[in-house]
Amino acid sequence: TATVLVNKLGTAPGLLFHHNGSIFVFMPGVPFEMKYLMENEVLPHIKKLFNTTTIIHRTVLTQGLPESMLAERIADWEDNLPACISLAYLPSPQSLKLRLSARGDDRAYLSQLLEEKISELAIIIPDNIFGFEDDSMAGNIGKILKEKGLTVSTAESCTGGNIAHFFTLNPGSSEYFKGSVVTYSNDLKIKLLGIDPQVIAEKGAVSKEVVEAMALNARRLMGTDFAIATSGIAGPDGGTPEKPVGTVWIAVAGSEFVVSKVFNFGDHRERNIIRSSQAALNMLRLQLLK
Repeated sequence: TATVLVNKLGTAPGLLFHHNGSIFVFMPGVPFEMKYLMENEVLPHIKKLFNTTTIIHRTVLTQGLPESMLAERIADWEDNLPACISLAYLPSPQSLKLRLSARGDDRAYLSQLLEEKISELAIIIPDNIFGFEDDSMAGNIGKILKEKGLTVSTAESCTGGNIAHFFTLNPGSSEYFKGSVVTYSNDLKIKLLGIDPQVIAEKGAVSKEVVEAMALNARRLMGTDFAIATSGIAGPDGGTPEKPVGTVWIAVAGSEFVVSKVFNFGDHRERNIIRSSQAALNMLRLQLLK
């Protein structure tokens, strides 16, 4: 005997019947009607049959710590998670995601428990959590800049405009992102950003001195509250013993400061560019939170 699945969004109903220990479901092909029937008719029917357990996922987005170091930092917190919550580490060039999965019968209780554990985590690594679920670093920074009425620009070498790209992916970014200059060659670093050629000759383009000057001059040139600058060796070749492939200098300049930091992201070019961009954005985020 077939069970009619009432379609309140259309004229064609669905059908569900059991045969030889299997469940067969037939639904209309219109996507939103099919989704309605799945959520309101099919899944409730299956849950009654199998007494399925509720599973809730929350994803915490982190930046600034490699997986091994993050795992060490939160080891005590992880060891004390309730048995109903499991933790997965999901690394990618953009971020290191922590996915918490809670299993049980009471959805409201599980949701509350997850929020409590995430709040505890935020106390342990406050500088490393930049968002949740599908958030983006640039998008969240944009919200902060917009709320504070601040602006930012970029001067990019090894990232080739990728930081600017991340900013402009977000609707309304013109309110806080004013522009970018990609000075890939030393010539343009000198001509467009006014970098002292003597400094480049003595320190090299990939150096603290050059990247800080890039950030300071970009901020002045574009009239923004902040500026981000990058200069590095993206790879897979071009490195030296002193500055191996993957070496990246990043600087952030504001009205009363300029900070810089050197990283090494390895010799995979595309991954290097993405990681450099995310690290640069994170440096700005940390300055905004001060």
